[in-house]
Amino acid sequence: MCGRYVLFTCSEELISYFGLDSSTGHGPHYNIAPSAIVPVIRQSPQGQRVADLLRWGLIPNWSKDPMIGARLNNARAESITEKPSFRSAYRQRRCLIPANGFYEWQEVPGEKKQPWYIHLKSDMPMAMGGLWESWIDPLGAIVRTFCVITTSASDVMQPIHERMPVIIPKDHWATWLDPKRFDVEAMLAPYDTAVMEAWPVSRRVSRASEEGEELILPLT
Repeated sequence: MCGRYVLFTCSEELISYFGLDSSTGHGPHYNIAPSAIVPVIRQSPQGQRVADLLRWGLIPNWSKDPMIGARLNNARAESITEKPSFRSAYRQRRCLIPANGFYEWQEVPGEKKQPWYIHLKSDMPMAMGGLWESWIDPLGAIVRTFCVITTSASDVMQPIHERMPVIIPKDHWATWLDPKRFDVEAMLAPYDTAVMEAWPVSRRVSRASEEGEELILPLT
């Protein structure tokens, strides 16, 4: 699963790198956890590529209970077309989740799990594949939420964890965001191992309240 990630690239740089028509402001975050409200890239009805603030934890539009979002932080690529919570969003409401990297926890016999930071060797942002939804609360307010799609681990990830986020290559961003395109299944694969690297980091990151650039520094 993907339970934490990092985004420190500023709004102006995201606009340039992702070719956005508009973006919301945000500050750097080094320990983004479920329920956080963060930038998510979508295609508008007018065909523009925009970044808005959405809450992490998908609430399907048919749900009666918003607490379901706490259980729907991730969607497994292998069952995304079958699960009622995801299949409609997969067809019509795909999104990109900008991230500089993500964390995963490795099992260590006899010890607490060891967190690792995984990112692109280029230090450029990655685009995690996701789904988004609009849900209307009892007072009529619109609540927009999202989840991260996960797939089997790449060679880099396998020693750490069996799952990793789907990462959409730059030349496929337009296709992924277009609700009229359905030829996206091949994108739900592990990302190219050669362009990624990982290192162990402080166990401080295991506490959702921890924040700061030092969280992504490699253990000495």
